[in-house]
Amino acid sequence: MLKYIQTLVCVAVIAAFAVSCQSGNSDVREAARENIDAQTVQPANQAQNPNVQQPATPAVPAGPTTSMTFNETTFDFGTVNEGEMVSHTYKFTNTGSETLVLSDAKGSCGCTVPKWPREPIAPGASADITVEFNSKNKKGKRNQKVTITANTNPPQSFIYLTGEVIPAEGGDAPAITQ
Repeated sequence: MLKYIQTLVCVAVIAAFAVSCQSGNSDVREAARENIDAQTVQPANQAQNPNVQQPATPAVPAGPTTSMTFNETTFDFGTVNEGEMVSHTYKFTNTGSETLVLSDAKGSCGCTVPKWPREPIAPGASADITVEFNSKNKKGKRNQKVTITANTNPPQSFIYLTGEVIPAEGGDAPAITQ
């Protein structure tokens, strides 16, 4: 999220610079400055211009961070046949003193899909992330990673699904060399 904000600010600065170089019109430069002010994230204690539309609240709060602890970070699903679906639920607890907000959870590929809570999690409260792995067209040893982004330090945590997928009959089995 921080990279997104930085990118947005850089684009706005470049746009304002281009506009100010191309026009001697002070109204255009003032409009560009207001646009930059509207897109810049300011500290909470800094006075805000009431005439400038404020940006939407970022998905990951720029304020206090907290911590989360998983009961387990790796689940070994063992051996499955190609095409089977694997699902596992990871329990976690907000072990910090601030509200926990998960802003994203992404699998390492399209075959690994996490479902995570969108509502804030109070300090001391627990919640679940369910991960589904579709083994269709996947063969051999697997180590599927899910990246969770939250208002924690560091902002990303990882959970894993591991196991082995047996190729379907007629599928490409590993070649045996002699």
